[in-house]
Amino acid sequence: MMLQDQSNKEELQHRHYVLLNELQKMSRELPGKFQQRLSYDLLSALASALLDGTAFEIVKGLEEVQHLEEKSLFTQRQKLINDHKSQRHEMNKKHKELLLENQNKPHNLPLIEAQVERELDTMERRCEEEMKKRDAKIILELDQKLMDQQSMLEKAGVPGFYVTNNRQDVRLQMYLLEFITRLAAKEKELRNS
Repeated sequence: MMLQDQSNKEELQHRHYVLLNELQKMSRELPGKFQQRLSYDLLSALASALLDGTAFEIVKGLEEVQHLEEKSLFTQRQKLINDHKSQRHEMNKKHKELLLENQNKPHNLPLIEAQVERELDTMERRCEEEMKKRDAKIILELDQKLMDQQSMLEKAGVPGFYVTNNRQDVRLQMYLLEFITRLAAKEKELRNS
């Protein structure tokens, strides 16, 4: 029994060493200002947190949810774009009919052309405003998703993760997520070989 425990400890130590070594290699690929922020202690703690595989599963799950949500947001945005195209098409059709109806009344033409121009301007401004509102909503939703992910990873005890909107901290966390994803792929490769 004690031999088994000793063997398990040695295996865990070896895996920790391998993970830490890989994390150190990956951190050397980063720009200098981010390398400085990835201390040995942080990388070692991250390697320890990855030993049981839970962090890999959490990151994979978060990635899948994010892809689905991004796809949904993209679809919503595309629907709005298509709605605007359809509205433009309908308005152009209406304007052509109006101009055709009045082609025999040249004195009305300048008034009708001015009306057409106003309606097009109004519609373009409205479409632009709707798109700005949609994009702002998408950004807020993505920001909220980021904070939810940070919170979940922090609660799971994954080192380097905490709720922040500081761009440098967020970028560093994105690098850490990339490291975890790359290590998960390597672990999967090793298990399958």
